[in-house]
Amino acid sequence: MSKNKIINVNDALPVKSGEMNMSDEIKKAITAKHKKVSGMETPKHFVKKKMGMDYCEYSYMRDLAEKEYPGWSWEIISEEMLGTEAYKVHGRLTYFDGKWRRGDSVAAHRVQKKRGTGEFVDIGNDVKAANTDCIKKALNMYLNIADDVYRNQVEDLELSDEKKDAILEIAGLCSDGRAEEIRKLIDNQTIHNANYNASYAKLKREYEL
Repeated sequence: MSKNKIINVNDALPVKSGEMNMSDEIKKAITAKHKKVSGMETPKHFVKKKMGMDYCEYSYMRDLAEKEYPGWSWEIISEEMLGTEAYKVHGRLTYFDGKWRRGDSVAAHRVQKKRGTGEFVDIGNDVKAANTDCIKKALNMYLNIADDVYRNQVEDLELSDEKKDAILEIAGLCSDGRAEEIRKLIDNQTIHNANYNASYAKLKREYEL
């Protein structure tokens, strides 16, 4: 078993000389970028299927990483043959996200064998595939690339400023107390994107009564 330590998801590299702590604005910008990348729709011709499961081609994920997180790099920490059945790779992604960060991933690829003889078909290709699978896993896990393909998208339930203003306006027409009640429901996300239309319609009916 490898003795290499698995790095935590957002393990930051040592702060470089002159590097400042992130402001709230920078943190919000980082969060917004991850949401933007997560919400991107992967072009259909880069989405393939294997054994009934969708997967994304590495070329697309690499290109998007170059555009959204320039300067990222990949390092193989360890690799090993698991008996004669699979090849395992432990890799480390380094990327800039307000500060330089790094995150690990592990992936194994089944070794292809010839029927009847059990001889390896192309062990070099299996090693390459294991490394590619490991990189793709890291790009998705840490950079949110191809979240739509790997079913990792999370719906953003927070209301936009326009929706907040609209529903508070109709609530204020009902009464000042109703507006304050609705503001609290917005703050604790009881009213959110998924039920906004129904909530607004209910307030509108209250006002029209």
